Amino acid sequence: MSEPIHHSIRGGGYRASVSGTGAALLALDYDDHSEAQGSVTQGSARAYRLVETPAGREPPLGFGGAVLAPWPGGIRDGHFYFDGIEHQLALTDPERGAAVNGLVRHRGWEVTALTDSRIQQTLEVGLHKGWPYQLRLTVAHEVGWDGLTVTHTATNVGGYHSPFGLGVGPYLRAGDSPLDECTLQVAAGTRMPLDRARSLPDAYSQPVTDTEYDFTRPRLLEGVHLDVPFSALDEDLDGNARHRLCGRDGRGVELWTGRGFGWLRATTIDDADTRAFVLAPMTCPPDAFNLGIDLLVLQSGERWSGRWGVRAYDSQE
Repeated sequence: MSEPIHHSIRGGGYRASVSGTGAALLALDYDDHSEAQGSVTQGSARAYRLVETPAGREPPLGFGGAVLAPWPGGIRDGHFYFDGIEHQLALTDPERGAAVNGLVRHRGWEVTALTDSRIQQTLEVGLHKGWPYQLRLTVAHEVGWDGLTVTHTATNVGGYHSPFGLGVGPYLRAGDSPLDECTLQVAAGTRMPLDRARSLPDAYSQPVTDTEYDFTRPRLLEGVHLDVPFSALDEDLDGNARHRLCGRDGRGVELWTGRGFGWLRATTIDDADTRAFVLAPMTCPPDAFNLGIDLLVLQSGERWSGRWGVRAYDSQE
């Protein structure tokens, strides 16, 4: 298997590394002492890490930061009905009995535009076992003074309307702060319970108020283990919801989600040698093809677009 191609873009004090496999966001650094756009350098003593994919977690082995489409999360038993037609997808997670995270995270994407500060990649999803729908996906990563902005589009280029969902799971970092010393704030009013054994929904969404899942105010992550799809995101006046991971000094990373992304999945990774944190913007919850919750349906020729982004955050701002 050939090594995936990585692309670097920089601007406004930010530098991002984007993979040609899965169009994955692998890393994002910020240099708050930068005086000229694009001056961030890999490994700079001043660079502040906002996104970092742990070893072995990036595509093609893992999913770190990759585009998860045309569905995020798992589809129970790989089975669903759409428009009265039965579909059986390949079980890509046979242990849990599910088709997980779509069809494109291990694929090589075509670079269709590239500048110093922006990269655009495109992929035809193609036809697969249990998937007869023809979609074209595009993702653009762009950095500037306001951080990283990621714009997704999906176009139905086939002759039949298609179900659709999308997610992305970047690994967030608050600089060099250990995760257990960080606080998490998520602007969400509800969460969907998951069956731990299968990581699939086992109940409808529930309010987070006065529960262990209430992160509407910053909470320390020490000893906290999460795998939670959040919804009812609290938007600011600009239509974006803002979520933050911060170290003890109040500095950290802010991930914002636009109106195209109504869900956010927070997951802690707890391996023998890794404790990491994924915050995944999603258009729908896991198993949306069966639940029908926030499932997008693209008519023939229809185009969908959504945005999210990441920037450095300082509580003293």
